[in-house]
Amino acid sequence: MIRPGLCSVTFRQLAAEEVVARAASAGLEVIEWGGDVHVPPGDAERAAEVAAATTDAGLAVCSYGSYFRAEADEALTPILDSATALAADRVRIWAGRTGSAEASPQHYAQIVARLRDAVAEASECGIALALEFHRRTLADTPAATLRLLADVPGLSTYWQPSVDAPDEVALAEYEQVAAHTSAVHVFSWWPFDTRLRLAERATLWHPLFATASAQPAPPRDALLEFVVDDDPALLPAEAAALLALLGRDPSVESSDRATGRDAGRR
Repeated sequence: MIRPGLCSVTFRQLAAEEVVARAASAGLEVIEWGGDVHVPPGDAERAAEVAAATTDAGLAVCSYGSYFRAEADEALTPILDSATALAADRVRIWAGRTGSAEASPQHYAQIVARLRDAVAEASECGIALALEFHRRTLADTPAATLRLLADVPGLSTYWQPSVDAPDEVALAEYEQVAAHTSAVHVFSWWPFDTRLRLAERATLWHPLFATASAQPAPPRDALLEFVVDDDPALLPAEAAALLALLGRDPSVESSDRATGRDAGRR
């Protein structure tokens, strides 16, 4: 069953404890903690505090959202230290800063070599690495992502709709990488980067989650990201829309989460 969750970067303006409270109240199950604001790389003490706040609220840490770009001298160790303190078994990473069509063979080889080393280092910590499926990286199209996954065993990928891709194109892109997708970033932008409420792009998300749920190994997590105007007040409705897309009853999920928190206090 795909777990509904939240990327903490959606609300960079809130303290981590507030993100936890709002996610739990909305009936979500997991949080991916971002490394830019809420859980800085190498600050294991803060990561442990955030992990405790998450589990105390009845939620789980699903992953650590890093900004590791696989550059030659870029350290992964502080990121893994924070992920370990969070008890996150997956770290999201980026495949460089250059699009696949513009990358030279030398650049591609350098990124692949660094990613292989990173996978080896992470595996020693019991942590898996997953690519950000994103423009201006070597994982910017399904074909480029599949090539990278073939060249770096042990990686998985996230997926999100490509900027300005019509529904049918986005769905076709997902189907190409579906077998390797460990998490989906869930947001509605259309056209280009105009932010919409999640339900306003149901023509994408309904068929996508129908496809994903029917897979032998569906993505583990569906993570809300980038709500309209970064407005925390929208989270309950957006979470309810996500739960409905996943075939869950939002009222039951919210009630169960509240009951779990109350039981934890007794």
